[in-house]
Amino acid sequence: MSHAIERASELALNEKTVTALRSVLRTTADEVVQAIIDEVPSYANALSGRMGGTIRRAVRTALGHYLDLAGGTTTGVDASEAAYELGRGEVRDGRSMDALLSAYRVGARVAWRGLAIGAVSAGLPAAEVAKFAELTFAYIDELSAASAAGHADELAARGLAHERHLEQLARDLLTGASSEVLLAAAGRANWPIPTTLTVVLLPAAQARPAFRSLSPGSLVLDDLSDGLGVLLVPDTDRSHLLRTMKDREAVVGPARPWMRAAASYERAVRARSLSPAIRDTEDHLVELVLTADPDAFTDLRTRALAPLRALPAATAKKLEETLRAWLLHQGRREEVATTLFVHPQTVRYRMGQLRDLFPDLSSPKRVLELTLAVGLAAP
Repeated sequence: MSHAIERASELALNEKTVTALRSVLRTTADEVVQAIIDEVPSYANALSGRMGGTIRRAVRTALGHYLDLAGGTTTGVDASEAAYELGRGEVRDGRSMDALLSAYRVGARVAWRGLAIGAVSAGLPAAEVAKFAELTFAYIDELSAASAAGHADELAARGLAHERHLEQLARDLLTGASSEVLLAAAGRANWPIPTTLTVVLLPAAQARPAFRSLSPGSLVLDDLSDGLGVLLVPDTDRSHLLRTMKDREAVVGPARPWMRAAASYERAVRARSLSPAIRDTEDHLVELVLTADPDAFTDLRTRALAPLRALPAATAKKLEETLRAWLLHQGRREEVATTLFVHPQTVRYRMGQLRDLFPDLSSPKRVLELTLAVGLAAP
């Protein structure tokens, strides 16, 4: 039992006074509700009809409980618990704590006015009226505090539930769940559906701090394997996102339609495995393409560069380097020589050797195959 409720019994109001006060309860409850409607905008349309009647009964019950205590009657009513549940209900109805506290302030003022009239008319001595006022306001303050606690607890519970729904949505997106699953998850999380999502992969410890700098609607997970975290950023300006991640160990995947966010995640994961230095996957598409299927790339190199295998290793390496530079510089001998730090005549000589080894070097198909085969340095 609360302190104010315990002290209510100190009044020991006589039966005549309690009866007089009870006679004004109904009118007082009506006046309290009307004053709240008039003075607290959030309740202007909320306390009409059935809801208004419910609140009037709640006011009468709370004040009646107080009068029972003040008159020395033991009651099984738990007004604090009812006030706590009222606070939780206000969250469900979409009203703020400020609105609820304003309603309590207005209600306390109007309730005391009605009770004071009843107390004075019953002949309660002035000293007792003063004590009655003090304890009445203390009682209503404690009910207000109980409602505030209920309001805060409901917000916390809803916040936790909402966060869990958002985390589940993020997991469903990363695993490539079906459109039906994703739409249902987005609905449960009350998540505004974007056009695209861009995945950012980074150390788990950096995920939450980075998340706080992102736009609303972003999603975060910081419990992936290997100590990694992930951000899913909606409809972002890529340049801005890269600047935001500049000082973090982040890999930024491509923007993808929101239901295909898993593709952005997979590319970021592969880019990170390719090199810890990669930050923007869009700057490394060649490497990503050529390493997408390591076995296929190895088979391609083996077949395309087979003529070099019969040569001494040092010679084969020099000719492969020359072939790569020749293909990338489209046969411009001076540029090839500059790239390889050799004389142009050396380039001419090596290219003669290569043409002997690859008689079809002018074939577009052969050029494409060789370009892919030597597109990356030999492993």
